[in-house]
Amino acid sequence: MRCTSQKRTHVNDLATAWRGSSAGELCWLAADGPAAVPVVPLFVDQPCVALPLAHLPEIDSLPDRAAFCVSAPTGPDGSSLVATGTISVSLDPRGTEFGGDLVEQEVLKHPPSRLRVGSLMARRENWWWMARALVRLTKVDGVRELPARKRAEDAVLVRERDSDVRVDVVTAEDWSAGPGQDVELWPRDGGGLDGRGDTVLVMGHQASPDFERWERWTRTGTLSGQTLRVTGADGGPEPDPRPYRLMERLRNHREVERACRAGVAAVERRSRS
Repeated sequence: MRCTSQKRTHVNDLATAWRGSSAGELCWLAADGPAAVPVVPLFVDQPCVALPLAHLPEIDSLPDRAAFCVSAPTGPDGSSLVATGTISVSLDPRGTEFGGDLVEQEVLKHPPSRLRVGSLMARRENWWWMARALVRLTKVDGVRELPARKRAEDAVLVRERDSDVRVDVVTAEDWSAGPGQDVELWPRDGGGLDGRGDTVLVMGHQASPDFERWERWTRTGTLSGQTLRVTGADGGPEPDPRPYRLMERLRNHREVERACRAGVAAVERRSRS
């Protein structure tokens, strides 16, 4: 009975943390290796995320299991957690499901969404931002506490372990190493990583105060012990991303719109074939 009670407590902790967090990660094992994207945590009956269709390639790679991570807990004593379990993925290209309680939650947590879909008129104008893929955590198999991420250099390490997705929090003194170079990783919980030559993804992300800039940086490679042999590098930690200037903001808006429209068009082509 105690195990059942503990699991129920962890699930309740997850629901509380996921509801209260402004940022998180969705992590999974794609066919070509570990994957992760930053997300806005949403909740209706269970933890969920609503990915814009600009992410269609990642959406297509989602299996039936994933990890939901809380990266920005509410308050200094808030929980940082990771939950693994079964997921469901449903495409909502018209924004019908997203247009209920979910959009209201996202508008409260994500300032760019407030600008794009904070009113009925804005939702009609920016219909491409309403088009979503809804990813729901339908069954929770495990919940673990994660160390808080206190520096821009802190990131999630995503890999396969025991035939499931495993997420840890790591840091490094220097992330500038490129392909063919090594980075010594330090787990933030003080334990060991016990890398076995497995393929891994390291992902960090930082946002400007207005969240118009939400920069993701990654390192991919193989992990032996605590040493990452880098095979791919994109971006790097940025402790304090500045907000976009006016022209940068307009350019970013157009780029996001084009990517979302392309995702919607691809979904519509599938439905006609």
